Amino acid sequence: MKFITKRAFLIVLLLSGATTFAQEFQGMAIYQTKTTIDMSSWGGREMTDQRRKMIEERMKSMLEKTYVLNFNRSESTYKEEEKLEAPGSGRGMWSGMMSSFTGGPQYRNMKDKIILQEQEFFGKQFLVKDSLPNLEWKLENETKQIGQYTCFKATTTKKVDEMDFMSMRRRNRDNEEKKEGEEKADSTKNEDPFDEVEVPKFVVVTAWYTPQIPVSIGPAEYHGLPGLILEVTADRTVMLCTKITMNPQEKATIEKPKRGEVVTRDEYNQIMKDKIEEMREMYGGRGRGRRN
Repeated sequence: MKFITKRAFLIVLLLSGATTFAQEFQGMAIYQTKTTIDMSSWGGREMTDQRRKMIEERMKSMLEKTYVLNFNRSESTYKEEEKLEAPGSGRGMWSGMMSSFTGGPQYRNMKDKIILQEQEFFGKQFLVKDSLPNLEWKLENETKQIGQYTCFKATTTKKVDEMDFMSMRRRNRDNEEKKEGEEKADSTKNEDPFDEVEVPKFVVVTAWYTPQIPVSIGPAEYHGLPGLILEVTADRTVMLCTKITMNPQEKATIEKPKRGEVVTRDEYNQIMKDKIEEMREMYGGRGRGRRN
């Protein structure tokens, strides 16, 4: 009870000392995001260290990104900062292909509780529409300083999307008990690629928010805390705010996207699965033809 009273007092104190916001205001926050992937278990003995290192380097541009969050009291847009590829980098095609499996520009409306995400998948434009996830935050008894802002810690358990590429990992078959009489899987067979990877059903999320900027918004899909979220750690991904600009002279446009076929998240995931299965059968079939 003493902790709740102390925290409430500190939040009120921060709010009273913060800049007085006008009825209409806008802010911009820059986030550096980084996802770590353990490549040591991928590729088996057939993959050389040189090949693995090359893949890691190509994936780096996808796993380390900069995002821009523009927000007002009830709406926000969150999109990757545009960068020019270095001449001769050879990453353009790779980045274009992998962007089909990662999120595009996102719009959120806190009043209507909706989230819209633009997504291009193999040349076709989609607009994925869903309800804002209901995150049940637990406010913790910890604070820390991020830049000039005093931040409070909060944690929650979040359900992971089954097609979340950033959370996919190689299935650890060493820990799977083998059924009696079951034959070893033939590695030469054309198996379902999803049989080799898994996605955790839930992950623990740690967030740090500041009541000095009293908006219930944060990076990606994170929201619902009494202050702007400046840092998020979710599974193997860290999102850290590195710059905040309040009421910039040139305000960004915050509006609902309208381009693309409107689908739900479940419908979009099924479209992805069907396309991957189509490619697997197409290339798998060619492989079988060469062996015959």
